[in-house]
Amino acid sequence: MEHRKEELEKKRAKLAELRRQREERKRAALQSRENPAAGSSTRIDSEDINDLVNSLVGDRARSPTSQISTAAGTPGMSREGSGMGRDRSISAATSIGTHMGSPVPRAATPLSAAGPLVAPSPGTTAPGTSVSFVPGQRVVPEFKTSEIVIFDFPPKEKVTYNKEAQTTESGEGPDESLLTEEEIERRVKEIREKDEKARITKEEERARREAEAKAKENEIKRLTDEQRASILESGEFSVFIEQTSRVMERALDEDYDFMVDYTLDTANENDDASGEKLKLAMSFHDDKVSRNRSVMDLAWSSKFPELVAAAYNRNPMAPNEPDGIVALWNTHLKERPEFVFYAPSDVLRVSFSDFNPSLIVGGAYSGQILLWDTRAKAQPVLKTPLTAGGHTHPVYSLKVVGSTNAHQLISASTDGLVCSWQLDMLAQPQEAIELSHPAHLRTDEVSVTCFDFADNETTAFIAGTAEGVAYQVNRYDRAGSKAGLSGFDAYRAHTARINSINFHPPIASEFTDLFLTTSADWTTRLWRARPAAKPASTVPTDIKPLHVFDAFDDYVYDARWSPAHPAVFASVDGTGRLALWNLNHDIELPVQAASSSSGRALNRLAWDRPGRRIATGGTDGTVYIYDVGDLSAPRPDDHAKFSHVIGDLMN
Repeated sequence: MEHRKEELEKKRAKLAELRRQREERKRAALQSRENPAAGSSTRIDSEDINDLVNSLVGDRARSPTSQISTAAGTPGMSREGSGMGRDRSISAATSIGTHMGSPVPRAATPLSAAGPLVAPSPGTTAPGTSVSFVPGQRVVPEFKTSEIVIFDFPPKEKVTYNKEAQTTESGEGPDESLLTEEEIERRVKEIREKDEKARITKEEERARREAEAKAKENEIKRLTDEQRASILESGEFSVFIEQTSRVMERALDEDYDFMVDYTLDTANENDDASGEKLKLAMSFHDDKVSRNRSVMDLAWSSKFPELVAAAYNRNPMAPNEPDGIVALWNTHLKERPEFVFYAPSDVLRVSFSDFNPSLIVGGAYSGQILLWDTRAKAQPVLKTPLTAGGHTHPVYSLKVVGSTNAHQLISASTDGLVCSWQLDMLAQPQEAIELSHPAHLRTDEVSVTCFDFADNETTAFIAGTAEGVAYQVNRYDRAGSKAGLSGFDAYRAHTARINSINFHPPIASEFTDLFLTTSADWTTRLWRARPAAKPASTVPTDIKPLHVFDAFDDYVYDARWSPAHPAVFASVDGTGRLALWNLNHDIELPVQAASSSSGRALNRLAWDRPGRRIATGGTDGTVYIYDVGDLSAPRPDDHAKFSHVIGDLMN
């Protein structure tokens, strides 16, 4: 902005200077008019004027377009010869000066002896008109400055089009039509040789690149022993290997017979696939987990039918290992367990939560209730304290009862204490009932070894004791009975400790009050439970069993009803035998039996939810999975037959 102002100031100063010079010239012209004598003293030579005009305008004065005229009758212009030529030159110069601009008086210059030339007043003469010179007057042309911008436009290119052939003829080389056969063969041979050389070169280049790539692979930097050891010892690497290897082992576990021949007749009476025998499908054993340990309990997952949990006691030969272990075995992962959880004491009972499949509950020999989560680490996420508020004796029985929104864990120990827990708060039990019987000789305590709830029953259960008697226990006061042990109603028949109690599954409502008990007296007994809502007896009453199964040669540790067939149950004993009973066929002997490979005692068994597989485990630390096949598949008339069998047993 300042630069622009400076330019405007300079232009204003220049215009003022030009105006001043113009005023001076006007004053000089007026003085010359007022003093003609002074002007006559000096004369302008025509030759000088011509030279001046020629130097100013060049050849324009002599061009045909110049308008030169003389004033008629003017003195001095009627001279002949050279005098006429001089007057015409002066007239031409005056005309040119008029064309260039309005005549402006200048300093007086002598023109001739006759006197000075007088110019007309400014603005009185039109541009392009001739000016007559009067003796005694002076004409001063006025010059103006102008700016001219020159544009250089290139000439337009002229494009022509010819409809003739646009190709360029080449005169090089001979005409192809005139080539001889030998020349053509020679050229074809050259082309082939050229292509062959290009192909060989390309193959050599490819082989060279492959060799370089192999050399680079061989030049890969090898890890040092320290780097390899640090990677192998890192926790992330161990977790990655463990997870990915489990996935691969599951994928590779395939029992499909790839060599099957579909053209053969498979209807063979001796074929084991007919489903008439117990078949050992698989077994689980890992020295890191189950070496020198016994399987204390088994439980199938209700959410994932391929998972089975096994509880183990301590290993007396390894005092530095955890005392108790819970292993989750996967039927698609046979070499190792899916999860391994640790406990500070022997785990005697284990169970999945039916309402949260990620939670696993265990009862320990120390009296603690332990809670593991498959989403967490191997240690328990929650456990009960070792205080008088909870169990202080071994927990041999526990069960989760209730509904999805209101469920509880019920546990019982050999000190006669029954506790109710919330799974998210194991600091102290919500309820605690001390079971006692005044008729006992030495102590009032009742040593509970097992218990079970009937279907759709959460307030009353049957508890088995170490003395061989089962009692009904009420969790709350109800009409005709108080909370605690009903001492007058006793299921008295066993002569030794009761090892297990199992109620009939809810296959049919008329069988839900049936339950089985096993004992160390080498027998299994079938009972019908007294209705829980019925008032308790006021006098001692012994309830007798419906039937006694005594086809055993050792302690009977467990017996479980089939979840699919109403008349089928399985039992395991101290001889390592798994027996399958069908009461519709025979009530005295099992219909099928299988023994463990080690011949050692089987402690527990568990049916899967569909009722087609049985998991067993014992003192050898191995979990056996048996395929039941069609033995537990019910027929349409099995319910009616079993009703008749029970009716006959009651009568």
